[in-house]
Amino acid sequence: MSKKERIWQVVHQIPKGKVASYGQVAKMADLPGYARYVGYVMKSLPSDSKLPWHRVVNARGRLSFVRDSREYQTQKSKLEAEGVIFVNGQFSLTTYRWNQDET
Repeated sequence: MSKKERIWQVVHQIPKGKVASYGQVAKMADLPGYARYVGYVMKSLPSDSKLPWHRVVNARGRLSFVRDSREYQTQKSKLEAEGVIFVNGQFSLTTYRWNQDET
């Protein structure tokens, strides 16, 4: 299985209303240290992908897109629709981080 496929499999498992950091996805895909690669893989998904890319976030509890960009608003809207609450452009990783044991 390719690195991309391993990343896709992990992202596919992130439940609605939960998020995982790029580093967390990399580690769960047995690719420790590949957080930037996870970002590249998410960025290169086709626009019609059904993969829940919006659930992958940075380790500070923020979205990585430029605030108020179209991409930022799309990701934020998708997360809010799943119940993630933003305060000043940030959300609580303590509350929303996916624990693999929950699945």
